[in-house]
Amino acid sequence: MIQLSTRHTFGLSSCAQAEVVLSSLEQVVAWCKQPRDHFYILGGGSNSIFVEDYPGCIVQVALRGIELTEREDSWQLRVAAGENWHQLVAWSIEQGINGLENLALIPGTVGAAPIQNIGAYGREVADFIAMVDAVEIGSGKPLQFSNQACQFGYRDSVFKQQWANRCLVTAVTFELPKQWQAQINYAGLDTLDKPDAATIFAKVIRVRQQKLPDPAVQGNAGSFFKNPVVDAQVFNTLQHDFVSIPHYVQADGQIKIPAAWLIDQCGFKGQTRGGVICHPNQPLVLANNGSAKGDDVVAFAREIRDTVWNRFAILLENEVRLVGRHGLITL
Repeated sequence: MIQLSTRHTFGLSSCAQAEVVLSSLEQVVAWCKQPRDHFYILGGGSNSIFVEDYPGCIVQVALRGIELTEREDSWQLRVAAGENWHQLVAWSIEQGINGLENLALIPGTVGAAPIQNIGAYGREVADFIAMVDAVEIGSGKPLQFSNQACQFGYRDSVFKQQWANRCLVTAVTFELPKQWQAQINYAGLDTLDKPDAATIFAKVIRVRQQKLPDPAVQGNAGSFFKNPVVDAQVFNTLQHDFVSIPHYVQADGQIKIPAAWLIDQCGFKGQTRGGVICHPNQPLVLANNGSAKGDDVVAFAREIRDTVWNRFAILLENEVRLVGRHGLITL
């Protein structure tokens, strides 16, 4: 049995039957060519919580390497799936390659970034992905997905839908335009005056460190719920009752509402259930007080979801993946 407490950042004391670490493309292809049953693909373990023992195999892609190509009007980065995401962002800023700075300090691996379509402070990784390389599970056949083929959505992609558990991401190619524009139209960054990318990078790190607990100190999986997106009519009704409700207008006219605000309004900030706490600085984060059990996590998450629904008629969706003995658990 493999102890999973050190394999995922929430740190629950759960186990898996086996583990395989694939550190070369040849190993990835060989593994994918064999018939597979009951496996779970794990990146940095920052977006998964093993709430029960998992009687299958944990698969980690540990490919390394960065290829940089300069073009006339852009920089192209082809990055292996096992590279650390934040280290990639820091490296790109050090090289004078701008664009990823708003996505600083997001935990996890590069290979997980397109799967989740990670985002923060007004940016999504989909804004910069040109291509995703993968290997089909079952055949070992190489695959390539263009940005359009990835079908990116809010914390979503084809890799969580049609291609879920059907391929292993091996590399991601990013296209970063040399004509850079700062994205600071977001709380926490909107006080910056004509900042360069390095300044935004540093500010994002400071803000995240102030608001979010360090998983190395207190186990957590970052934002537990997605920020709900509602149509304008629903939002107008809400705003009539809650005048100060924070919101962000999306390109399609829909309205994104911070889940943290909804949770805070329901009084959960700082509350504990068993060994799980709704973080006092950021109620969107559920954290491990050191004695958390899987049942505590699931029960508290359901209580928060149900309470928000009863008060606002908005259904929160979990962003964190809850893994049980039979695979993913739905709240």
